[in-house]
Amino acid sequence: MTAIVDQSPNALLSGPGAGLPSDGTGVIKLDPYLSPFQDALKRRYAKAQEWIRKLAELEGGLEKFSRGTEIFGFNVDKDNNVIYREWAPNAAIASLIGDFNNWDIKAHRMKQNEFGVWEIVVPAVNGQPAIAHNSKIKISMETKGGNRIDRLPAWIKYVTQDLKVSPAYDSRFWNPPEAEKYTFKHSRPKRPLSARVYEAHVGISSPEQRVTTYKEFTKNMLPRIKNSGYNVIQLMAIMEHAYYASFGYQVNNFFAASSRYGTPEDLKELIDTAHGLGLVVLLDVVHSHASKNVLDGLNEFDGTDGLYFHEGGRGRHDQWDSRLFDYGKYEVLRFLLSNLRFWMDEYQFDGFRFDGVTSMLYHHHGIGAGFSGGYHEYFGSEVDEEAVVYLMIANEMLHDLYPECITIAEDVSGMPALCLPLSLGGVGFDYRLAMAIPDMWIKILKEKKDEDWDISNICWTLTNRRHGEKTIAYCESHDQALVGDKTLLMHLCDAELYTNMSVLSPMTPVISRGMALHKHPTLDKLCLRVQKLVYLQYLDSA
Repeated sequence: MTAIVDQSPNALLSGPGAGLPSDGTGVIKLDPYLSPFQDALKRRYAKAQEWIRKLAELEGGLEKFSRGTEIFGFNVDKDNNVIYREWAPNAAIASLIGDFNNWDIKAHRMKQNEFGVWEIVVPAVNGQPAIAHNSKIKISMETKGGNRIDRLPAWIKYVTQDLKVSPAYDSRFWNPPEAEKYTFKHSRPKRPLSARVYEAHVGISSPEQRVTTYKEFTKNMLPRIKNSGYNVIQLMAIMEHAYYASFGYQVNNFFAASSRYGTPEDLKELIDTAHGLGLVVLLDVVHSHASKNVLDGLNEFDGTDGLYFHEGGRGRHDQWDSRLFDYGKYEVLRFLLSNLRFWMDEYQFDGFRFDGVTSMLYHHHGIGAGFSGGYHEYFGSEVDEEAVVYLMIANEMLHDLYPECITIAEDVSGMPALCLPLSLGGVGFDYRLAMAIPDMWIKILKEKKDEDWDISNICWTLTNRRHGEKTIAYCESHDQALVGDKTLLMHLCDAELYTNMSVLSPMTPVISRGMALHKHPTLDKLCLRVQKLVYLQYLDSA
């Protein structure tokens, strides 16, 4: 789906924090209306810096701390011994079970350290890993309350589904032989000066009523996306999710690429092929919440309510019926930062579109909030500063380790400084999504005749954005097209899509109008013209 980008330059950003306060209030130079909230800005900045200092002292820095996959989950050493570690402080006994030991809970008991981390080393057999590649595996625990619970490992990298049996979801030890591992051939493209983003869902990328594969998407869709003029792909529903109808937004296994579409190696081939075409690939990452599933997710992982999540009501999203992370916990921070690092390193993604950022930023999750009463809404007691600080740290880490990385925030609230660097007191995203624009087009097509279009209101909505912060604006996105509504073309042509779109059918006024507004990107051109006008006005004022 087409994206139009505001790339207004900003003299304040010519050097990281050059000549500006070093306490997180540099953003006030850009927006003086933030002056009354300088204490909140200082506090957020200080908390982020405190975490960064703490991790430097205890872990050797963010770079080392974010390599959690080298410690947790499954790793194979140079002698082919398999090392497995899991954080489960409420477990009194833990065992590694699977096909390799006939699911015997007594065969491979784990040891716990003082931080609640369980560990086991499974020695190699005849020089080969004792656990076969792609074999089923779980962790079995007895809680301090005496209950026996079996769980899919939290850091597992491959999960398969067979809805014909129970349990339907199997965690698997992914360790293919060297000859079967995909080798990347292309380097990451440079980040584009103007991002043209194509939202894509691998599973629904075929006209056939079935789940499409990574390989089919690579062959059939990548050339079409490239030839259509896009330079960025946003891949949705990649993180493994049990409920397919959630469209990928109820994640169960955060390190597992969805097996619905193929293997991890197939996804690597897709991304590498896209890079060969000069296409940047972003992951639609979901760190705003997690599936409440217990047997195949993180919920109640060690038998407690609040291991990875807040306990009680704060740990539950009423509208989404899901669990909410506790961003102030040390091991949760390791899990999420390592998750970002894993997708960048293992699969060579080029960045992320962070889903549900508004839900993260506020205790009310944006429910019932109009965000029109003033700046106090962004700095009051309803702001979840732990989540704000997590996003600050995540963006700082990503841009430090991957200078060409792109991060996009799905935020409808208009949080100030969301797209400014940490050095200025910002949250650090590169872009925010202009969520009001797709809603505007849908509303116009639903409620207004063509002759009643209010161009003044259209221009206002297209240009209503924070000064100096870059914005990506879709004409339509999956939120409008698939979540309880229709695509723009369906709104334009409706039932005649099925009766009058053939070359053998007579052209009707409905189809003629629909094609004129949709196929010949009239809406996009209008957006581009307004964006150019704003950019020129900015240059004049600068």
